[in-house]
Amino acid sequence: QVQLVESGGGLVQPGGSLRLSCAVSGSISGLAVMGWYRQAPGKQRDMVATITSGFTTVYADGVKGRFTISSDNAENTVSLQMNSLKPEDTAVYYCAAFRGLYTYWGQGTQVTVSS
Repeated sequence: QVQLVESGGGLVQPGGSLRLSCAVSGSISGLAVMGWYRQAPGKQRDMVATITSGFTTVYADGVKGRFTISSDNAENTVSLQMNSLKPEDTAVYYCAAFRGLYTYWGQGTQVTVSS
């Protein structure tokens, strides 16, 4: 089993920044890809950014240039630095870990961008 615990969400004004962190524990060997997803009310859960064990990153078009995903293998954490936040970034953000065909999810952290 893999446990994922997100932190760092909150309320921020448009144009502001937040940094989300995901603490990874448990049976972490073989986790080839880690990522952040988000789900706004009434919408499907969408990929925000992913990072491989070789540090290759992929971003959704709407966050390119604003968000940065990183991982620290020594600390077993995955982070998402979010800059220039917009109201449309408001959602519950989930940390995800992939091993083969199986996906592990965290409990989610709320990000609200509003003035």
